[in-house]
Amino acid sequence: MSSPSNTTLDVDFVRSHFPALDSDWALFDNAGGSVALRSVIDRVCHYMERYQVQLGASYPLSVEAGELVREGHRAMAELIGAEDGEVVIGSSVTVLVMLLAQALRPQFRDGDEIIVTNLDHETNIGAWERLGETGLVIKEWRLNPDTANLDLEDLESLLNERTRLVCFTHCANVVGRIHDVAAITRRVHEAGAMVCVDGVAFAPHRRVDVKALDVDFYLLSIYKTYGPHLGLLYGKREHLLAAKGQYHSFIAEDDVPYKLQPGNANYELTASLPALLEYFEKLDEYHFPGAGGDLGTRLDRTFDLIAEHEERLASMLLEFLASKPAVQILGPATGDRAQRVPLIGFTVDGRNSNEIPEYLDGHRLAVRYGHFYAYRPIRDLGLLDRNGIVRVSMVHYNSEVEVRRLVEALDRIL
Repeated sequence: MSSPSNTTLDVDFVRSHFPALDSDWALFDNAGGSVALRSVIDRVCHYMERYQVQLGASYPLSVEAGELVREGHRAMAELIGAEDGEVVIGSSVTVLVMLLAQALRPQFRDGDEIIVTNLDHETNIGAWERLGETGLVIKEWRLNPDTANLDLEDLESLLNERTRLVCFTHCANVVGRIHDVAAITRRVHEAGAMVCVDGVAFAPHRRVDVKALDVDFYLLSIYKTYGPHLGLLYGKREHLLAAKGQYHSFIAEDDVPYKLQPGNANYELTASLPALLEYFEKLDEYHFPGAGGDLGTRLDRTFDLIAEHEERLASMLLEFLASKPAVQILGPATGDRAQRVPLIGFTVDGRNSNEIPEYLDGHRLAVRYGHFYAYRPIRDLGLLDRNGIVRVSMVHYNSEVEVRRLVEALDRIL
């Protein structure tokens, strides 16, 4: 869905919702963690001021607190198009994948195969690779070194009747290219296997609709999507029911998501999550007053507006970088919203990647270098010896003014 041509994202309105942006720093390290919404902060404070009690008791404060936590789960399910009970909340995506790997292992037989990539964040590789120590066979779907892309034809030779799970990224956190998750998932399902998709670098930029994608498992970092420091795991309900519980032995196997949340989800942070859904609805109401529609329609409309704005930001930076012969861009050299998110990794011939961000620090421009826990693609692209890549990761609260500041500073050093 395209937004009306006369409607553009009001960045001042957006930024008014994020108190941490009231600073002269321009934040371009958002793929490592976005700043939180004021309404998220307010909800956390409200919960801790009023409801610092245990859940599950009969007294009213406990009952109210339990409902606030459940509302957090429901809001995140609505945000990603899931059903109630299909969202697991944990301290981080890394922890959630470790739990999921252990929960799925009893379903697999020795000799069954799991496919991982060498493009993902280590989170969606290492936990699965360790299952190779328990009798499973781990195969690797390798990136195309010329494009830093995962090509579907390279997956074909890896799929067979023993394949049980394919783990891959929606959008690599060092490349920014958007993969066709729906098409990959269809092919994997045809082969009789499941998928586990890392959507951490995608979710802050585009609407996630897990039912439309038909994914079996999907992961995102809530703290990189304008919320508190939590991770989210979506699983089709039948898969979560079949997964082995990772909590105490007396927790029922049909008690989802509780059986996959050992120690339970953090109460005050989970209680703040309805603020995320409310924020995107506020953006829609502000930019498209009276347009109406169901939640899915409103979210589509809002995220399309966000994508349009982010495309402009990415194009500004990419056009500048392309004008510098020594700069090598990872992934698409276009800001086209259908091809990439505004997460841009690059290297400079003859330069160590740490030089660029350290110079930008003096201009109060927050940019980062390294492998970003995507160690394998940086290694396999031969970039470790120069301290990895420079990564500029923008989101919709970044402004064109900030990008111009960045370009002007980069122009002095590149």
